Amino acid sequence: MAFKVLVVGGYGNFGSIVCRHLASMPDVDLAISGRDPHKLLRKVEALQAASGKACASWCGDAMGPGFQSALGSMGIELVIHTGGPFQGQSYAVAESCIEAGVNYCDLSDCRTFVNGIGVLDARAKAAGVAILSGCSSVPTLSSAIIDQQRYRFQRIDSIEHGISSSAKMPGLSTVEGVLAYAGKPIKQLKDGRVHEVPGWQDLTLRKMPHLGTRLLANVDVPDMDIFAGRYGARTLSFKAGAGLKLGGVANALFAQAQKMGLIRDHAPWAARLHRLGTRFERFGDGKSAMYIDVQGLGVEGQPLSMTAQLTAWNDKGPEIPSCAAVALATKMAQGYVPEPGARPCVGEITVDEYMAAINDPENLSLSVHFSDGQR
Repeated sequence: MAFKVLVVGGYGNFGSIVCRHLASMPDVDLAISGRDPHKLLRKVEALQAASGKACASWCGDAMGPGFQSALGSMGIELVIHTGGPFQGQSYAVAESCIEAGVNYCDLSDCRTFVNGIGVLDARAKAAGVAILSGCSSVPTLSSAIIDQQRYRFQRIDSIEHGISSSAKMPGLSTVEGVLAYAGKPIKQLKDGRVHEVPGWQDLTLRKMPHLGTRLLANVDVPDMDIFAGRYGARTLSFKAGAGLKLGGVANALFAQAQKMGLIRDHAPWAARLHRLGTRFERFGDGKSAMYIDVQGLGVEGQPLSMTAQLTAWNDKGPEIPSCAAVALATKMAQGYVPEPGARPCVGEITVDEYMAAINDPENLSLSVHFSDGQR
């Protein structure tokens, strides 16, 4: 019997990518939900035309009272929540899944949302379901890459990582989410002490293989709370930036204006910056990447440094945050049962499972290098 998956926000930017992958899988029965009946119908028809398979749908508010009963009537086994922004969002979708006895994951990269999901842990365990938050680039993929190479390290002291996107704009909800903390203090870790950095500021240049020099700034991610305990790192930082340096400068100026109190509501400005960004997409090179720098001691006590980079070409960067959920659904369809409880999605998916879900070696590749020449 096919594994039944419902994608909340299935016609959105990331939801569309998740659905495209799942629709072609023979052991998955896909359903999508959304609040706009016209967009929902168009997406269902497009998915059916592309895959040759039927695609169910439910039109309504997944955060409303009718969602729980819909899950039961449709026989859903896994909900993939892609409907951001997650900043300030409640756990209503996950709570409905718990009440319906359905497993859940989301694509959130919001630090407070992902790391606060544990408030549902007791209820999830009692219901026998897994509630996994942050099933995305961070913290799922970032932790998977470090986990794969963890055996090489006796001790990890520092993890500094980040993402440089292509010039192609993400969905508006993503822009709204990342600008929510522009100019606001972000807690990071330096030499074992918590210190604050301003969101989307402290511009720095990083030379990245295949991408040239990219402009990066401080960004808030769940990893900042997870990696100290998981790996024992005493220094943690995360930066991100747009594919065009102009975008990084625009974000930094916006952050400064918000920091000074000149802008009080970021949402209207997010829409304006989103429209502006789409006009400059054609000037980008279509390349994006996630990088991870790890410093520590090797198993023999020698200093050891690792640099990993997952590079995407031809504007395939959005596949990276989308396909953690695809990998999880694939694994569950094959019989994997995640431990019941509510927690950030780390340790559930390996790098190999992640890359197999993306399944596009011509456009995405992972490289890992060590200071002592190990591979």
